[in-house]
Amino acid sequence: MALITEIRTLAKPDYEALDISDPEADAVDSEALEDARAHVVASSGYHVYVHSLQRDIKVEVVIRVWDGPQPTPGQSVSGFVRLALESENGVLMVNQFTSGPAGEMSLPRPGVYEGYASWSGREEVVAYRDSVVRQLTSDWSVEDMRQAWERCPVPERYVLDLWYVRESSAGDEDDEL
Repeated sequence: MALITEIRTLAKPDYEALDISDPEADAVDSEALEDARAHVVASSGYHVYVHSLQRDIKVEVVIRVWDGPQPTPGQSVSGFVRLALESENGVLMVNQFTSGPAGEMSLPRPGVYEGYASWSGREEVVAYRDSVVRQLTSDWSVEDMRQAWERCPVPERYVLDLWYVRESSAGDEDDEL
């Protein structure tokens, strides 16, 4: 299967979470956000929430759209889940809860996408973060902290491998109101 489009962006998981969704998606889905805290990644259908173990070091988010179903992620990842995500407008945003959008991607077309979310580096990054925090002294500046976070030797990475499955059903729901 061929790759159609891809975005890579860095985002700060303030509140230890990120939201990947259509910019027009409804407000935060608290239940799906809690599911992500328990299972690393969770989808409400309109939002994909990613849960990090830390809130200081930027993580890499990769979203790839393929022209058909992909195999399950291999052994090079720490874990993965299957998910579905609907975008009525054909756009996905990687949202930081307090800093706003970190990246935006145009999908090949609006609709429902299925796929896998995989992750790696979570435990290594939080271990690095904790080791830096243990070394903190009162003479560390904000710049010292920023540099320490940027020197993290292992990336924390979340990858969404998606493929189109059908048109959006959002119009059907509006007709029922």
